[in-house]
Amino acid sequence: MDGFRKLVDRSACRLTSADSDMAATVAVTDRDGRVTSWSSQAEELLGYTAAEIIGRPVTDLLSADDTVLHRDGHPLDVQVHLRPLLDTKGETGFLLTVQRRANSAEQPAGDALVQCAFDQLPTPFALYDREGRMQQINQAMTRTGGYREEEVHGKLLSEFLHPEAYEDIERRIFRVLESGKPESFEPFVRAPGEPRAHAWAIDVFPLRDAAGRTQGAGLAASDYSQQYDSRERLALLSEARTRIGTSLEVAGTAQELAEVAVPRFADVVAVDLLEPVSRGDLPAPVLTGPVQLRRAALRTASPIAWDRPAPGEISSHPASSPIARCLSTGRAVLHRLADPEVVRWFTEDPAQGAQARACGAHSLIAVPIRARGAILGAALFVRCATTRDRFGPDCLAVTEDLVARAAICLDNARRFTHERDIALALQRALLPHGLTEHQAAATAARYLPAGGGAQAGGDWFDVIDLPGARIGLVVGDVVGHGINASATMGRLRTAVRTLADIDLPPDELLTHLDDIVSHADDEQGADATAEIPGDVGARCLYAVYDPLSGTCTLARAWSQKPSA
Repeated sequence: MDGFRKLVDRSACRLTSADSDMAATVAVTDRDGRVTSWSSQAEELLGYTAAEIIGRPVTDLLSADDTVLHRDGHPLDVQVHLRPLLDTKGETGFLLTVQRRANSAEQPAGDALVQCAFDQLPTPFALYDREGRMQQINQAMTRTGGYREEEVHGKLLSEFLHPEAYEDIERRIFRVLESGKPESFEPFVRAPGEPRAHAWAIDVFPLRDAAGRTQGAGLAASDYSQQYDSRERLALLSEARTRIGTSLEVAGTAQELAEVAVPRFADVVAVDLLEPVSRGDLPAPVLTGPVQLRRAALRTASPIAWDRPAPGEISSHPASSPIARCLSTGRAVLHRLADPEVVRWFTEDPAQGAQARACGAHSLIAVPIRARGAILGAALFVRCATTRDRFGPDCLAVTEDLVARAAICLDNARRFTHERDIALALQRALLPHGLTEHQAAATAARYLPAGGGAQAGGDWFDVIDLPGARIGLVVGDVVGHGINASATMGRLRTAVRTLADIDLPPDELLTHLDDIVSHADDEQGADATAEIPGDVGARCLYAVYDPLSGTCTLARAWSQKPSA
């Protein structure tokens, strides 16, 4: 009581000089100086909670020389003011305020600075003893884990966090304590209260004393999900450059796009093309309104069930659908499933709406597939709530880059299909049809192009009637594939038939055929479209069968295409 009265006497001279704008009320005491009320400002400034200080003498806040002390012991550069609280009967208590000294900068001691750094470090940090038990966590770790320090003090990590990912972290802590060697790793961990796992960069390192003995371990964690997502997007586009375009089939190329994106980027990818594209033709411009597309590819991440329409089926997309709108505008669209446009789409196409809701879809992106100024179709990307966050604006740019790569490859496949179909039609028109009947022999032929009919080239055969009941048999091959090879094959076949009509022996016939090919360049005029190219590479086997003598005379030759 005497100490408190002396404090009041010393404080009285400062009461009139206090600047009310600079002072903060921190406590109320009774007439004996025991704290009866404690504000949040007091807790923030002095470090004591209300439970710790109420009922104690206010002099416990002061040192022997009346300096105000923080709870951790370091001095505070403030002025104390006590104002009496009076009622009708006289003095009932005191109002305690403090005022920071003008232009002063409080400098805590070294240990206090270390504690401030620990508590205020923006990334989660924790300390463990030699048995791997939690000793101290900073404020960021408290926010991340949802546990206060007093709740986890002295506990193993697995005693309050049970997922398998946390068990792996605990094993690493034990290894560091045993080996004394730091470990760094990047797990996917879902923090308590978070909807999904985040990408974390975690460092566990030993804490050694002056003698170098390991006395504990520190754990520092950093959520680098944003950087991870950016890295994954770049890796996705890099993978697309190598994986999309290996097939010259339209459906195969579409499937490559779907396989690159699922499950790495999306949970569902569907590629729908305009009907002429699958035949190799160039489609007409898409107008506003409903559109019919053929599904070229579909891929889903397990266990998501999204199976309609199936690959190969034709489906009608109403004008309200994201696919129809992106085709008519030529721009990609991003939607959440709660958007009015999507709700309208599901109303007009209830089967799609039921399918989307059944797998928990929450966002989608529809991107037009456009190459060389023509729109070939659209790609739909879907994400579901059970696996990842919604698509964002940055995802829109990724899908556009991804589809732009696939669009060129799809158009190449379309062009190849178009040329192949023409070459096959030309080849079928030039080759013999059905069996050929002869007086002294029966012939049969089967044509199997290399690759199971996937490519049309310059392979040919022929059966030629010769005088004397003889038969000329021809098998030839022009190097290359496509229309040019088929056209060259037709011209060579015609040349062989012309030479056979002269009734030349096989070796002489092939010699003349070689002369025709070798000297074609010298004989070409301004219009050389009907000539056999001089740089063609071809092989030919010609045989003459004589049924009267029972002999077969044959010769073979090849003309090598010059190197470029």
